[in-house]
Amino acid sequence: MPSRRILLSSVALCTGLGLVGCTAAPTPTASGSTDSTALVLAVPSEPANVHPLAGYGVHGSAQVFDGLLEHQSDSALRTALAAQMPTPSADGKSWTVKLRADVRFHDGSAFDGKDVVATYQALLNPAFGSPLRDRYSMITGVTEVTPPTTTSTTTAPPTTSSRVAPPPRTVPVGSTVRFDLSQPYAPFLDLLVLGIVPSETLTEPGPVTGLKSVGTGPYQLESWQRGASMTLRANTSYYLGAPTVAKVTVEFVPDDDARVQRVRDGKLDSAALPPAQAKPFEQSEVFQVLRQRSAAIRAIGMPTDNPVTVDPAIRLALNYAVNRRAMIDGPLAGHGIEAFTPVSPVLAEFYEPTAKFSYDVPTAKSFLDTGGWVVGSNGIRTKNGVAAQFTLTYPAGDNVARDLATAFAADADAVGVKVQTRVGAANAGEASIVGAGDPFDPDLSLYPLMRGSDAKITTSLDTARAMSDPAQRVAEYRKMQRTYIEAPSMVALVGLEHTYVLRRNWTGYQAVVDADSQDATWGAWWNLSRWQPR
Repeated sequence: MPSRRILLSSVALCTGLGLVGCTAAPTPTASGSTDSTALVLAVPSEPANVHPLAGYGVHGSAQVFDGLLEHQSDSALRTALAAQMPTPSADGKSWTVKLRADVRFHDGSAFDGKDVVATYQALLNPAFGSPLRDRYSMITGVTEVTPPTTTSTTTAPPTTSSRVAPPPRTVPVGSTVRFDLSQPYAPFLDLLVLGIVPSETLTEPGPVTGLKSVGTGPYQLESWQRGASMTLRANTSYYLGAPTVAKVTVEFVPDDDARVQRVRDGKLDSAALPPAQAKPFEQSEVFQVLRQRSAAIRAIGMPTDNPVTVDPAIRLALNYAVNRRAMIDGPLAGHGIEAFTPVSPVLAEFYEPTAKFSYDVPTAKSFLDTGGWVVGSNGIRTKNGVAAQFTLTYPAGDNVARDLATAFAADADAVGVKVQTRVGAANAGEASIVGAGDPFDPDLSLYPLMRGSDAKITTSLDTARAMSDPAQRVAEYRKMQRTYIEAPSMVALVGLEHTYVLRRNWTGYQAVVDADSQDATWGAWWNLSRWQPR
């Protein structure tokens, strides 16, 4: 281990906290490697299976798998297994995709259109039980329309869409597949980041948790200790070149405090941490703190099978009773934004700035009074013999969720609503801290979250997802938010800023707008296969 004196001298050369600007001397990694070709990171949750049909790498960048397309740091799309960007039909109800002809799976088999067809057909087959099936419900068919040729090459054509960034490269073209849709679907290309697996691994329908992890990605799954960690090894035959970081160990550590301690003990090179617990590392000579904007919204899910939480007056009043600014200054240590609807402000064009609730306790009380909730001698309101009280749950080990639940309970108590918080999964009738948010398109998060909550909201969601005109979609989503404010179905609290710590041993990190969760795919490590040791 370099002496503190040497480290301080090296740190003095840093021009900033970014990896590229800092010349601090590399330190021995958590794996004990001295060449920084191995990295150990930790995330809060463990996947059901390292397989795209199980929901692994839903935003792409799954490391083990490649999709037809992939997202870049600016949220633009570019080709991956596709040889060029997909081409829509005139009515928007089908998309044609030409595939690369120079790719092989980890098991050595060649990639072609049959694998694409088999992957998507299995996704839609109820026998596999994929949790992503509803997400892709607009697909009515996937067909290989031309067999592999491997005789011609093509360069991705120019595009006028700011969300599409085709790479300036020529690649060999193989077969062509066509996706048929039940209706035009505006964010369809965002769905084509789904990892592709060999058709031979999908011949027997069965639970997705038991499927083999075989992909075309820059890494392949070497081992998995359920409940503890998994190890990824570089795919030395990767069609874009083998990663320099040859070994990646992903530890699953649900408890925030435990991840912090493992970083302090030198057992991790990188980890997802809550903002308050990442802050002390800002002065570290060994680690840097990475802060990323996020589409993640934290809200109170108000169940409809509870006579208190289903009441419109309770829902509306609690939205006015919440001191969101105090939650940002407290649980989020100043790193977050106020949220009033499930639409994140990071989706700037879709966000409606007038759809807000003020922090107004008198107004909250007036809604409860008008709604028939009368203050009792104990300070708790009642209506028709029902006390205004309910239980709010939050996940074990999630310090941010715990602190948000505590703050919410205090705000609710101030207007006569008693909220009892507890750790664990919600039972029937219990409220819970819920997360939502997608960094690429509002439909991908809002449709499953809000469809059915209100007739007007559902109509807006159904209308917006089928619109092809971007301006009309924006107008529809903004109208939906104004409608939501009048009769909210939940209590949106805050938008999160995601934080990570990373040992100063690598270059190549690029910030992205994060998704709702912090996992080993999209997020701080989305382009890990391109990192280089310092």
